Amino acid sequence: MLQDVGLGDRSLADYTHLVGRGLVEEIRQRAEPLAGKRILNVSATAFGGGVSEILYAIVPLMRDVGLDVHWRVILGREEFFNVTKLMHNSLQGDDQGISDQQWEVFEAYNAMNAQSLDDDWDVIIVHDPQPAALRAGATNHSRNWIWRCHIDLSTPNLETLERLMPLLRDYDETVYHMEQYVPDGMDGQVQIIPPAIDPLSPKNMALSPEDASFVCQQFGIDTDRPLICQVSRFGPWKDPMGVIDAFRLVREEMPEVQLALVGSMATDDPEGWEFFHQTFSYADGDPDIKILNNLNNVGAIEVNAFQSQADVVMQKSLREGFGLTVTEALWKVRPVVAGNVGGIPLQVQDGETGYLISSPEDAADRTLRILRDPELAKQLGRAGKERARELFLTPRLLRDWLRVFGAMDL
Repeated sequence: MLQDVGLGDRSLADYTHLVGRGLVEEIRQRAEPLAGKRILNVSATAFGGGVSEILYAIVPLMRDVGLDVHWRVILGREEFFNVTKLMHNSLQGDDQGISDQQWEVFEAYNAMNAQSLDDDWDVIIVHDPQPAALRAGATNHSRNWIWRCHIDLSTPNLETLERLMPLLRDYDETVYHMEQYVPDGMDGQVQIIPPAIDPLSPKNMALSPEDASFVCQQFGIDTDRPLICQVSRFGPWKDPMGVIDAFRLVREEMPEVQLALVGSMATDDPEGWEFFHQTFSYADGDPDIKILNNLNNVGAIEVNAFQSQADVVMQKSLREGFGLTVTEALWKVRPVVAGNVGGIPLQVQDGETGYLISSPEDAADRTLRILRDPELAKQLGRAGKERARELFLTPRLLRDWLRVFGAMDL
């Protein structure tokens, strides 16, 4: 059996003051004819990344408006997740391909999980590459199948993508963050739906400056000195070493600055520990570089505190499906310096809601510009929060999914 994920409750009414009555009423109207429809989400892990954070918010909200929605996680051992992490990197542009033997591992675990599917569903939504072969091995458990892509497919390793494409074409619809991610030759219905953050979750709810400061102090941060923070997994596309390079350039001009690299270790990311240790070594024992993860008691509230306390939030990604950590920082009125890749430019309008950069030198320059000009920092932060409010909060995502379901034969 796939593993059910336990979920709390959410009420759409609680979001009215943030997104407006008009959107809430539209959602209820779209949900009314879908009452009781059975929808299953399938993903690779229940924690440690943007996909799980989205599902923890959106599934309870779908239930609140009357749909019968569930979320289950596939089963897999390290050999499977080693292959799927390689596949993830390859689909985002890594040169390393996947051997026939590795494809066999991928297909075997997907077939095993497909056989454990039960019940009848109106829609099954499969998230990301790890369970993408589920549809091929499943019996008729659903009237409609959707593959939801959360990664950057704009410059993929073509050999890997071409091997995956027959599996993706089996789906009735595929959903992407951006038009640029849609592979050439994709058949069937294609939907563009950017992701969103939950503004009422512990990670994004309002923290007082005193509470944020107190939490940061517990991890050795001097809250009287400037703080740069990046929140992300530890991996090649997040470029933590590049963040350290940028920090060291900033410190040449501003010796009092500090850096916090805050990440979470996920079950479907075996290379995360390797990059965590590489980053730790690269920091070379610098007392002003804090490298923390969820095994150091860094949970949602702690991430919230680090982002809220930061004078600059950096996201120096080299590839990025969307960058929900950028959305989180914008929502917290923080000035953002981020890589000009993937979905980040949808959020960061250069010079208006933050700065887009492509090198450690650029990152250092924009960071110093913000740290030296508190009024600029406030201006960027206010504009960023408004953009997040308008476009990237969970109720908008709920409306978009209801629009997709409403157009299907359910």
